[in-house]
Amino acid sequence: MTTATHEETLGFQTEVKQLLNLMIHSLYSNREIFLRELISNAADACDKLRYAALDNDALYEGDSELRIEIEHDRDANTITLRDNGIGMNREDVIANLGTIARSGTAEFLKQLSGEQQKDAKLIGQFGVGFYSAFIVADKVDVFTRRAGAPAEEGVHWESKGDGEFSIEQVNLDNRGTQIVLHLKPDAKEFANGWKLRSLVKKYSDHISFPVVMKAESDEGEKKDE
Repeated sequence: MTTATHEETLGFQTEVKQLLNLMIHSLYSNREIFLRELISNAADACDKLRYAALDNDALYEGDSELRIEIEHDRDANTITLRDNGIGMNREDVIANLGTIARSGTAEFLKQLSGEQQKDAKLIGQFGVGFYSAFIVADKVDVFTRRAGAPAEEGVHWESKGDGEFSIEQVNLDNRGTQIVLHLKPDAKEFANGWKLRSLVKKYSDHISFPVVMKAESDEGEKKDE
């Protein structure tokens, strides 16, 4: 991945700032829902590509096995979630991750009850689940390229959830979206394969695409589905 254009810093839309504040401070006791929401978004991206490819098979770019991959790095204290779905271009990223008012965000804030369990269930319903990443992460990187777009039209989005985000154009060979969560010091428990596997089984067993993780063993690169 190499930078193709200058980095630009933009501010979150007001409702998104409110939402981030809620995610970080009010839903602390439900923090494990972040994985449920990110896997759900990844599955949606795979679904969108599957339907789009019915009319244009070339969008698969030679890789029609749609999947979601999860990796963790205990030393770096990170979790990486990757899908090979539809991906996003620059306009999609700005619209979905920050500045353009989305009715779902505003409506979600109106529906909040103040009861954490109920509020946590609303997150996916109103399409604001991506922001749950900031419950456990103090920085989030998103690398994405829309299916069918050239490699040089990849996008790197980055934010610390502090009111603004940066966006730049990068070269990405693979379509789809990769999200890297830089975990908070008190969220190290999630940089653990067994913990992540248990959360996948708890929240995402219904996902119709394979969720792939490296096996928790000495078998090196072997992967489990």
